[in-house]
Amino acid sequence: MPQFRIERLGHLGDGIARGPDGAPVFAARTLPGELIEGEVTGDRIAAPRIVEPSSERVSPPCRHYRACGGCALQHAADPFVAGWKADVVRAALAAHDLDAPIRGIATSPANSRRRAVLSGHRTKKGALVGFHGRASETLTEIPGCLVLRPEILAALPAFERLVVLGGSRKGEMALHVTLSEDGLDLAVSGGKPLDRDLRVALADWVGQADVARLTWNGEQLAEARPPGQTLGTARVVPPAGAFLQATRDGQAALTAAVTEAVGNADRVVDLFAGGGTFALPLAARAEVHAVEGDAAMLAALDRGWRHAPGLRRVTTETRDLFRRPILPDELSRFDAAVIDPPRAGAEAQTDALAEAGPATIAAVSCNPTTFARDAARLVRAGYGLDWIAVVDQFRWSTHVELAARFSRH
Repeated sequence: MPQFRIERLGHLGDGIARGPDGAPVFAARTLPGELIEGEVTGDRIAAPRIVEPSSERVSPPCRHYRACGGCALQHAADPFVAGWKADVVRAALAAHDLDAPIRGIATSPANSRRRAVLSGHRTKKGALVGFHGRASETLTEIPGCLVLRPEILAALPAFERLVVLGGSRKGEMALHVTLSEDGLDLAVSGGKPLDRDLRVALADWVGQADVARLTWNGEQLAEARPPGQTLGTARVVPPAGAFLQATRDGQAALTAAVTEAVGNADRVVDLFAGGGTFALPLAARAEVHAVEGDAAMLAALDRGWRHAPGLRRVTTETRDLFRRPILPDELSRFDAAVIDPPRAGAEAQTDALAEAGPATIAAVSCNPTTFARDAARLVRAGYGLDWIAVVDQFRWSTHVELAARFSRH
């Protein structure tokens, strides 16, 4: 059986070794320095056997880890994972000849994820609800999951009953579940078309499951209680299935970093503002203009602001920032900018910020690669990258988030 020495981890968490021809070979759930053996198919070792384990290897704490694809790094010690995620950010910066102080990493605790997309599938005997195995269509039940909040885990039997009621044997349902301050907010896609009997059955299910809101294939069926979230001092009820930071701890860490980066700015523009994750806390001491492409999200933000006491003025603008970025002359009236784009980054909007030159930019990203690309544009325009705070909301995954401050030199 051929043997290989793992040299490093790739950005997806797979160990990378050199193959017989010098080309990289990938092996899942291995660690740097480990000696492994296994047959190579293509560029992968599908079933590596650990011959010499790393000192960083630990026993996975979750009993579902072997079958479930929700986590990728439970076999590694927590300090190793934290250091690796910081190194992912450093490597992305180095690819653009950038460097910045990394001020530690804020890792969310176990069982703190309040938002997830579960898969549900009807079976002959009932239903399965859980996560898929790694690169697999096999669905794994996760009653002992160490990632999700206990309130979500406690609802898994109710979700199984829901799949039996509204699922098809031919396909899977996606259950977008968010834990609000008023209970579970559930948005289902892939369910059977609604008819009279299904509507009645789902109404009964909502009462038994004690769900705050149920949305079915885009149609809101029931709202026992408005599922609110606290952002700063405001209470916001987001649209069904709307984006929300994955954990309260992660949201707090990102908000603290953005607030520090903005400092004492009096007028702030919040780009890709969503439902007000940063706009509403910043409004405690600054006037904020929130720009977002989703009108429903902005409407929720505006309602939250209008009912929150003591906040300064918040204005909103529905705008597709990829097709119509805020231009430099529009940005010139702001002292600071916050930008939190999707994974693809925001090249055109970053160019406009670089030209406009607000004194401070607070950047939030869920993709170190596109963050580094956009950061290089700002640095070329005369900004300094002052610091980066790494945030790990998706514990034991390869996902990395960060917040950073740029200031005009």
